[in-house]
Amino acid sequence: MTDPVIKIAVNGGLGRMGLKVSERLALRRGACPGPIFDALPGRTSLRPEAAPAALEGCGAAIDFSSPAGAVSFAEACAAAGVPLVTGTTGFSAAQLESLRALSSRIPVFVSPNMSPAVNLTFALTRLMAEKLEGFDIHVSEVHHRLKKDAPSGTALRYLDAVRAAGREAAVSSARAGDIVGEHTVLFAGPHERVELTHRAHSRDVFADGAITAALWLAGKEKGFYDYADLLGLKGVLK
Repeated sequence: MTDPVIKIAVNGGLGRMGLKVSERLALRRGACPGPIFDALPGRTSLRPEAAPAALEGCGAAIDFSSPAGAVSFAEACAAAGVPLVTGTTGFSAAQLESLRALSSRIPVFVSPNMSPAVNLTFALTRLMAEKLEGFDIHVSEVHHRLKKDAPSGTALRYLDAVRAAGREAAVSSARAGDIVGEHTVLFAGPHERVELTHRAHSRDVFADGAITAALWLAGKEKGFYDYADLLGLKGVLK
């Protein structure tokens, strides 16, 4: 008996991450490419307004677009009954609340970083912030020059982990060249320091992580999910 194949739609499909997701979907067992949506359509994409009709037959959808675009696409997914994974960053509090509201109709998975390894380091950051009393904490991130939001969503997630431990941290950002993404959480004490660093070598890791999330989300009950749910970290990342 063969494993079921889940058709996955992509919104923001003509952007760097959208193109990478489609490329990786074609190679992924258990998944296949579905319709591609983009606000600036090309020969292989549809305007987002074409959803939800074009989402018929899809088991999940992945979004890497813009905050407003992600919320609009989430509304289309809710109308079509299609689970949504979004790796878009830069959401306002109101936009996140809109996504939470839509999760009462479909499963919605939101993560500022789709690397499973990075999501594990969120848990480590909280643990270290709890245990390393008297250490100063600093979060730094570097991305390519075209990234719009700063600090990155990942840096803000590290900050959330620090604050969940009752601590505070400084945050700094840099935009340069074509750097895919680097994040460091520095814990500096009086006689020592610890640096927790993640460096992404290519966008493949984020595309693969988004596809993993979409395959996991397909068939889930409606609700609001993130990588802490997928990795079983809710007991650590409260």
